[in-house]
Amino acid sequence: MSTRNEILSEYYDNSKEDSRLIRSRHGQLEYRVTMDQIHRFVNGDAKILEVGAGTGRYSIALAKEGFDVSAVELIPSNLNILKENSKDLNNIKAYEGDAIDLSRFDDDTFDVTLVLGPMYHLYDADEINMAIDEAIRVTKKEGVILFAFISIYATMFSNYFKNNWTAGQEENYDEDYHIRHFKEQLFTGYDIDEFEGLFQNKTVEWITTVATDGMLEALEKRSDFMISDEDFEKFFNWYLTYAQRREILAAASHLLYVCRKM
Repeated sequence: MSTRNEILSEYYDNSKEDSRLIRSRHGQLEYRVTMDQIHRFVNGDAKILEVGAGTGRYSIALAKEGFDVSAVELIPSNLNILKENSKDLNNIKAYEGDAIDLSRFDDDTFDVTLVLGPMYHLYDADEINMAIDEAIRVTKKEGVILFAFISIYATMFSNYFKNNWTAGQEENYDEDYHIRHFKEQLFTGYDIDEFEGLFQNKTVEWITTVATDGMLEALEKRSDFMISDEDFEKFFNWYLTYAQRREILAAASHLLYVCRKM
């Protein structure tokens, strides 16, 4: 059987990850809402860690703003792009590594820790807890951690109305409708309460849960979808007002769990 690393490498080696957050409206919304949340918790001298940094869209943008950034990425092809795109920046360090082992970093090092991809691809309960615990460990007391995750409901509605509902249901749920998590899924989705429950016994205080892309991933697949740049700006400002509302969360494909280390 293929390992998690092999499955992810095969996917990302053949994807256009570097343009994911700019080539679609739902990607643009996800990026801007996430950056809005990050900016709520950083100041000029903040040390930032991004775990699962991909090709560096967030890390490089934050380094360009003057922050001291460390970026960890598991997939070599993504890491190579990150390093190439940040080669002229002196305040960003890039490392190959896994979210479940951040032992290269000391305890209580970072003011803000971003875990914006790994939780999509962790399936084993022990590894999920290791990733959460490592992010908490390396974050300073009173520091903030942002964990991105995927809504199982948005996954179902976005991907399985192409005469393939049965296959999607069998892949993502057992016969009693409990959510399944296994590495061959590639991307694994959560019920919002389920994901928030992962932190019940952790040394963190919940701040908020945010829907970063609303219903746009599903809506953008409609043949009549259209929104001008002007309308998108108005929509973005409107959306920020409601992005933390519980009734909005399950409709979004991508979400953020934001917490503070106690």
